[in-house]
Amino acid sequence: MNKREYRQANKDWLEAKAKEDGVNALSKGVYYKVISEGKNDGRHPTPRSVVTAHYTGWTIDGKKFDSSLGGIPMAFRLNELIEGWIIAIQQMCIGDKWEVYIPAELGYGKFSQPGIPGGSTLIFEIELFSIA
Repeated sequence: MNKREYRQANKDWLEAKAKEDGVNALSKGVYYKVISEGKNDGRHPTPRSVVTAHYTGWTIDGKKFDSSLGGIPMAFRLNELIEGWIIAIQQMCIGDKWEVYIPAELGYGKFSQPGIPGGSTLIFEIELFSIA
């Protein structure tokens, strides 16, 4: 499959995923499915927050490219992450565990990363542990 076909396959996958039961829309074409709910206390991270989370990332073909599982949860300043994470995590509460679907344009775009071809829709399972 050439690069154009790969990008189109990723867009088609995300379009189909968006229509599935239980999949919710966020801004700019980011989607998510709730795996489990946390505190739901109305407290959400801001872009300047430092968040602690466990995560695993896949491409649409099921290839895992990164994971924090098996170690300690990772701490990040939210505004230093890809735009798709910033959009999704700002809507999460502590204890939420979501599967998040991020279009390529809000991930790494046309640029390849280790284990991630350019144009990839990104799938992340994210569990939010803390907000500072």
